[in-house]
Amino acid sequence: MTKGLISEGETVTFRGRHLGLKLRHKSRIEVLRPYSYFRDVMVTGVFSHFEHEHHFAAMDDGTRLRDEIRFTAPWGAIGRLATKILVKRHLTAFLMERNAGLKQVAESEDWHRYLDGQSVTIAVAPKGSSVKQRWEASSLLPRSQS
Repeated sequence: MTKGLISEGETVTFRGRHLGLKLRHKSRIEVLRPYSYFRDVMVTGVFSHFEHEHHFAAMDDGTRLRDEIRFTAPWGAIGRLATKILVKRHLTAFLMERNAGLKQVAESEDWHRYLDGQSVTIAVAPKGSSVKQRWEASSLLPRSQS
C-alpha cells in the first residue's frame, strides 16, 4: 500500500527505529469491517508473532479507538524477560505517540488527503522531537506461549 485506504488482503510495511534498532515490519490486513474493525497480522518482522486489532466505535462526541495487540517476542526466555522489562512499555509508548497523530489528522482538514487517495506518510517521532503525538493503547498483551 502506498496511498489511499487499506483493503482486506493488502500488505502494509512500516520502517523505523525502535529501541535503537532499524526495523521493518510487514503486516497483512486479514479482516476488514469498514468503520468498525480491522485486524492486521505480521508477515515479516522482529516478532515471532504479532497481531493488531483496531476497534472503532461511534460516540456522542466523536469516535473511540481501541487497540488490542498480541505478540510473542523472539529468543525464548530472553524474549519473555525483555517483554516484561522493556518491549511492552515501548510498544505502549509507541502507540500513545501514534494516537496523537491520528487524532490530529481526524480533527483537522488533513483527513481529506487520505480519502482523496493522496500519498500520505504518518510520522511518529520520539519524545522531544518536533512531531508530538500520543496513542491510547487500551490493551497490549503478550501472546500466551503454546
